[in-house]
Amino acid sequence: MSPAPECANSGWQPTASMQTLRQRAQLIARVRAFFAERDVLEVETPVLGHGGSTDVYLASLSTMASTPAGEERLWMQTSPEFHMKRLLAAGSGPIFQLARSFRDGEVGRRHNIEFSMLEWYRPGFSLNAMIEETVALVHRVHPAVPGGPMRSVRHCRYSQLFRDLLSIDPFTSELAELRQLAAEQGGLEMASAARDECLDLLMGLVVEPTLGQNGLDVVTDYPASQAALARRHRDPEDGQWVASRFELYLSGVELANGYDELTDAAEQASRFAEDNLVRRQQGFSEVDADQRLVAALEHGLPAGSGVALGLDRLIQLALNKKSVAEVMAFATPVA
Repeated sequence: MSPAPECANSGWQPTASMQTLRQRAQLIARVRAFFAERDVLEVETPVLGHGGSTDVYLASLSTMASTPAGEERLWMQTSPEFHMKRLLAAGSGPIFQLARSFRDGEVGRRHNIEFSMLEWYRPGFSLNAMIEETVALVHRVHPAVPGGPMRSVRHCRYSQLFRDLLSIDPFTSELAELRQLAAEQGGLEMASAARDECLDLLMGLVVEPTLGQNGLDVVTDYPASQAALARRHRDPEDGQWVASRFELYLSGVELANGYDELTDAAEQASRFAEDNLVRRQQGFSEVDADQRLVAALEHGLPAGSGVALGLDRLIQLALNKKSVAEVMAFATPVA
């Protein structure tokens, strides 16, 4: 009897080879060793929470669950940030986590609905100190990055990148000009697009591909409207309000996003409300704000900085793979 033909589209096979998964495990061991050497505590926090990310351009997943309080909507975390900040407020000191995170609709060469986030927090660290540690971590996991830690790092201001590559000022250009430019670059209808929507599209299509091509690029001074859970400050060069945050790029890929963390509970509650207002205006569903995070901030969050790093992306680059699916055991199927 002839063997049954293999079903090529049955979908049960892993998306990464066994060799790749062994290499992945070795790289994750480097991450844990890196933080152990620095006496940063590894923690685990829940995947489900009573609040989700209100960020207008993130799609949180939720589920209904039977709890002692009855039927409740619980949110699958887009990152472990909220729970980890509650630990910081409780006196944990420096912490890190390798967390499963979820973002609806994000499937592609650099995205997966479920993915691994490396996130860590350093009470007392300045943003510059956090940049140095992030660069050191990337070099530990991916030694082939050109140069050594801090010897091949270019610091770029967000506004200067737009001036150099698009000949516009992202802070002062008229919205109509941004919409027209975004429509031309993206081939999309942008007549009703918000300012940050236009800037995000231009950043992704024009600016990002140029970053991190000869080492690591650190981008700072994003618009204040893109501060998320970071502090804001006035840019000393042009007086614009900007976000106290950075993003780290390698080979055109955004690897990490770091904040000088917001500690003001009233400001955080206000940002949650503003996000949901914009969500309603744009026809998106509201997301429950995490009131437990607000309560933790009211109790007192130590000043410091934190970083979220896309672990699958870093492993993809370190192993020279074409997509994050190739370094995940089971990635979301792509149609």
